[in-house]
Amino acid sequence: MSYGYSLEGEDRYRKEAEYIADRFEEKLNRVRKNIRFADDLLALFRYMTDPEVHWARKTIVVAALLYFILPFDSIPDFTPVAGFLDDIGVVAAAIRYLGTQLHKYYNS
Repeated sequence: MSYGYSLEGEDRYRKEAEYIADRFEEKLNRVRKNIRFADDLLALFRYMTDPEVHWARKTIVVAALLYFILPFDSIPDFTPVAGFLDDIGVVAAAIRYLGTQLHKYYNS
């Protein structure tokens, strides 16, 4: 099945996925007690690391998780309250887009 993506796109995805895998747990543990969407983040992470999911579908998750992990985004994370609002919005958009595809990743 061809998705119309290049090997360069797949290489980029793999590098970004490695970056997320290296930093995801650290950031989640740091903010877990302050956020209610930790289960959603874990489901996205599990989806991203599932070898059955095509890399092209995972790029949506990679973008959302990179946005969550990186401290400097539209509203920097060190900004009280608002710093996480944009992160929540990006994660929520990814979850809404992927819809029922994520259900099995919530209790894995």
